[in-house]
Amino acid sequence: MEIFLIGIISYLMGSIPFGFILTKIFLKKDIREIGSGNIGATNALRTGNKTIGYLTLILDILKAVIPVLYVKFFFQESIYISSLCAFLGHVFPIWLKFRGGKGVATYVGILFSINIYFGIIFLVSWGITFLVSKYSSLSSLIASASIPIYLLILSRFDQVFFFTTMFILIFFTHRENIKRLKNKEETKTKIY
Repeated sequence: MEIFLIGIISYLMGSIPFGFILTKIFLKKDIREIGSGNIGATNALRTGNKTIGYLTLILDILKAVIPVLYVKFFFQESIYISSLCAFLGHVFPIWLKFRGGKGVATYVGILFSINIYFGIIFLVSWGITFLVSKYSSLSSLIASASIPIYLLILSRFDQVFFFTTMFILIFFTHRENIKRLKNKEETKTKIY
């Protein structure tokens, strides 16, 4: 029963569609009709309102940090259940007919909550890739792959399965971006 409650609460926190809510309230627009149609921070930046874009990013990170840190301190053995459920909540939110974001910001919140070094490795990998390519999607894919690679190098096999699973899920949510990258049709992202 305890694991079930942790999973449900983490999922519900993760499923709060902040990009959708903020664009509705402040721009009177549906973010699903802008840019890629995604509810995440990268598409929120495409609204032309940087404040909404960055606020979406921060809130999408926090909606994972809150449940995962709580579980880390009080139910340590369920931290991966909480993390996965928060991520799935963002990607498949019940409030938007299970059509959500790509999960990268929420994943960043998960990484920092589990181990601050994982978050730093992700951000450094993302930043270097973005400086070179200017593609947010490519940066997210490479940064997501960097965590299981880092764990393999350190022989921390107990965590490799979870973070490889998370990479596969992020790869899945970016499948359209991967096609566009392959066809040289992906849009570069302006983050400033």
